[in-house]
Amino acid sequence: MTSSNFVMPGDRVSSIEDLAKTKRVILGPGLRRLDDKVVASKAGPLRHKEPNTFWVDNYQRRYVPARGDLVLGIVRAKAGDVYRVDIGSADVATISYLAFEAATKKNRPDLNPGDMIYARVLNANADIEPELVCVNSNGKRGKLGVLQDGFFFKCSLNLGRMLLRENCPALGALNEELPYEIAVGVNGRIWVKAHTPRDTLGLVNAILSLENAGYAEIEKVCGNLTEVMQT
Repeated sequence: MTSSNFVMPGDRVSSIEDLAKTKRVILGPGLRRLDDKVVASKAGPLRHKEPNTFWVDNYQRRYVPARGDLVLGIVRAKAGDVYRVDIGSADVATISYLAFEAATKKNRPDLNPGDMIYARVLNANADIEPELVCVNSNGKRGKLGVLQDGFFFKCSLNLGRMLLRENCPALGALNEELPYEIAVGVNGRIWVKAHTPRDTLGLVNAILSLENAGYAEIEKVCGNLTEVMQT
């Protein structure tokens, strides 16, 4: 993982354009195509993951939903056959009672205002409210669904995305210290649950210690997690 230039909205990224002429390139958050041009849509450092994935690290405060995102939402109200869910975006999201594993008209999920769910964004665009689901393509919940007990806290959108990347060593390093459950949302929300309140708060401190760590420093920080969790 490497970083290169700092880009601003509207900047052309010619290095990616040149690469796209001969290879398949994947553009992540902060980059978009305009005909044969690649243009930055957010300000921040340009990041690169092998082989050909690029994105811009942007420390924006408000989450903008995108299809496929994993998010933590708080149920606000029930409206007919859907629940209205706060996911930290400009618009409240909705989720159908049928968007849960084994849900039917007679077997509806028992959700109440204040309940927290771990969900995936099914649809998101500028014309409609974001739509969520708590099942995968096979109709199974997996790690999705209602989150009970545990501790909920907020972080930057950047940290949420970093923790969800496959090559991020942080969660594995924490698991070597103690058993725990975690749900990380790209909307800057995290839920953790350990055997004791002390262990849970230690996890929170360790995760938040990664907030300002760049990719070059994250492994060093992970090496000191035992000390951080005891503070």
